[in-house]
Amino acid sequence: MIDFKRCRNVFLITLLLSSVSLSAQQPVVPPWWLSLETGKQDFRAGDFGSALMLFEDARRDRRNMYERMERDVITLLSINEVRRIGDSLERVERYAKDRHYNAAAAAFSELYYRVPRDGFNNSALSALAAFDRLKNYPEAEYWIGEVYRVEGELPLALSQYKKAYSMRDTAEDPGFGTLLQFKIAAIHNTKQEYTEMIDVYLAIINDSDKLWSNSGNNGDNAYVSDAQAAASFARKAMTITLTDYGINRFLELYRYNNSIAEQAHRFMGFYYAPRSRPSAEQHLMFSFLIQNTVIIEEVKRRKFDFIFTDLSSLAQEIEKNPLLLSYIDEVEYYKTIYYFGVSLYWNGKSSSGRSLWEFLASQPRAGEWNNRAVMQLRSPRPEPLIEAPRS
Repeated sequence: MIDFKRCRNVFLITLLLSSVSLSAQQPVVPPWWLSLETGKQDFRAGDFGSALMLFEDARRDRRNMYERMERDVITLLSINEVRRIGDSLERVERYAKDRHYNAAAAAFSELYYRVPRDGFNNSALSALAAFDRLKNYPEAEYWIGEVYRVEGELPLALSQYKKAYSMRDTAEDPGFGTLLQFKIAAIHNTKQEYTEMIDVYLAIINDSDKLWSNSGNNGDNAYVSDAQAAASFARKAMTITLTDYGINRFLELYRYNNSIAEQAHRFMGFYYAPRSRPSAEQHLMFSFLIQNTVIIEEVKRRKFDFIFTDLSSLAQEIEKNPLLLSYIDEVEYYKTIYYFGVSLYWNGKSSSGRSLWEFLASQPRAGEWNNRAVMQLRSPRPEPLIEAPRS
């Protein structure tokens, strides 16, 4: 008698072994986005060699996928019936679905996931052109640059960052381009390519700060904007208030929250202040104002009846808030105040400059900047050229 149950089990085991053998022969390739995420994990764990290979895999696999989809759409558009349809994306897509050109239909679905459909103006050729842009993977290019950076290959890292920046329009994060600009500027700083560094920071400021407009190219005493007369007026009013009524009145009257511009202004101020460049004052005024705006808004969020009176009282509130203690370290709050004082003092506004040093001298938490402020109060002197923006 035939044991059907035993035969069935043998058949299933054989089928399973065949499947395992086939899988071993044809390993599953992870999607490009997973390769990137795995690479990030290896990078953060210090396995830079593995991370680099995964980032390169992600870049290659994404390009291969969109090249295949592009070919699928080209094949569809080359059909005589489709060519007679013309450039109507809607009709071409309907034809693909009705005639079961599944690869092309899937390509369109992927495209609409990445790019808003309305942006093609119902043009099949415009949709086709979008695949060429999607072959680029700026995030992978950036992370490849990060590997080069930590390994000390700065020219290669800079090249990768610039390559990623040229592809920024296809990045998912709208702030990706600005991140790359800061990375590019930091490498220029490390390589002491200061002209290039300044150009990048000014580009960030001009793109992100509505109260600041560059009408010149030298980055110093050249910021006047006919197109933004109101912004120019506001800057002048801020400067007059600061000079005539002091730091505390300045912070009572003005608020400005712009974290992207703050960082760029701060780095520019740190570069210019030791060089006694007049524009250091304006850059550091903006950085100082933005930092304190963030701090005051956070204090008021937790203490709704808080009213700013002076920097010393604000410092007491900072001490009570771990989030703000972390923030002032992140934005180099005391260093910003110190160099703002330096720029004011040597720009002929000694009273305002000394008031900032006096504040720092009363703040033991300011550490180095407390000590340097005390020395300035005893004997004011220009800063030596040893400071540069933090990378």
